[in-house]
Amino acid sequence: MKTTTATTILDHIIDTAGALFYREGTRSVGVDRIIVEAGIAKATMYRYFSGKDALVAACLQRRHDKVMAALQAGLEKVKPRRHARILALFDLLHEKAETPDFRGCAFMLAVAENESSDQVRQIARTHKKAVFELFAALLPPDWPDVPKTAAQLNLLYDGAMAQILVQRAPEAALIARTCAEMLLTFSERLEASS
Repeated sequence: MKTTTATTILDHIIDTAGALFYREGTRSVGVDRIIVEAGIAKATMYRYFSGKDALVAACLQRRHDKVMAALQAGLEKVKPRRHARILALFDLLHEKAETPDFRGCAFMLAVAENESSDQVRQIARTHKKAVFELFAALLPPDWPDVPKTAAQLNLLYDGAMAQILVQRAPEAALIARTCAEMLLTFSERLEASS
């Protein structure tokens, strides 16, 4: 490993650990394994992280940043007509779920494996809130109940991720997309008739 700056070393540790944690789980991957895989000294690891909990949290923060950036980049390719951008989030999930390394929601997995870590749970909550806020922002400003609809869409999105993980079924994202489209259409019709 040829690294020259502290940022590069830190990024390398987080990238190495993040890939291992996502692929194999946070419980089954120890710090010693990360040190070997990253090609660093133990002292280097502990210079940057006080322990495994801090490293898991840093990996989740990095994943949060990457996921949100990927969602935004994907949305930029979609014309903002009717509900196209909301539904595109489910299409993006489907695309990701069809990749061979997709295991489901890294945040759900991390919380399941690190139940007692307030730091891990807080980052997972922050991520889930950001996705909820993204759904809310994509609804028209005059939508009758933005928080309620955003919560419903968010639940469909999370449910699809859970099904993809458990059933290994990427099409769950498309089923959730259909449900989201029905929800949005029904809500519009209900509002128009009142």
